[in-house]
Amino acid sequence: MTRWWDEFVAAVGDHVPGGVPVLAVILLLLTALTSLLIYTWPAWLPSRWWRRLIPRRRARREKRGRAVAADEAPEAPEPEEPVVPEDEAVPDVPAVVLTLSADQLAESGRYAEAVRERLRAIVRDLIERQVIENRAGYTVTELATAAITARPDLAGPLGAAGATFSEIWYALRPATAADDAAMREHAARIHAILMPVPGSTA
Repeated sequence: MTRWWDEFVAAVGDHVPGGVPVLAVILLLLTALTSLLIYTWPAWLPSRWWRRLIPRRRARREKRGRAVAADEAPEAPEPEEPVVPEDEAVPDVPAVVLTLSADQLAESGRYAEAVRERLRAIVRDLIERQVIENRAGYTVTELATAAITARPDLAGPLGAAGATFSEIWYALRPATAADDAAMREHAARIHAILMPVPGSTA
């Protein structure tokens, strides 16, 4: 093995001016240059190359990290109770407060929100009068349906109020002042059924 190497170096040295000593100097210079390039990388590389190369490597590492994190992340627990969207919930405030809020919204021309608040006020009034219970996870329309089941005599005005609300908030029909006026009338009829005037046949 040593003899082969000696013969190879001698053969290469025959083609280098100065022979083997010059070849040894050239090899030492190449070794030093290679070490310098490695030590100073990537300063000597054109910026348009390494600036593209480094972000790609970083992006691949981050992508692998996200994949590992997703595999190791625990599954989110299922909610114990259904989550009701805010627009379909019944706030835990007195019915009279909801009615006043509906009046203010109607005065400012926000009829869709006024319709929503009036149905909320109607349902809250039914809860306060113990016609129905405020069941967790129920929407305002589901509570209205439960009230009709408990009190079939409320089916006319309460069903109409729920239908108006659904047309505006589910079917996205533009609300008008007439819708707010109709909700006021439905609320008055429901109040008359729940609190009949003495001597009336309602």
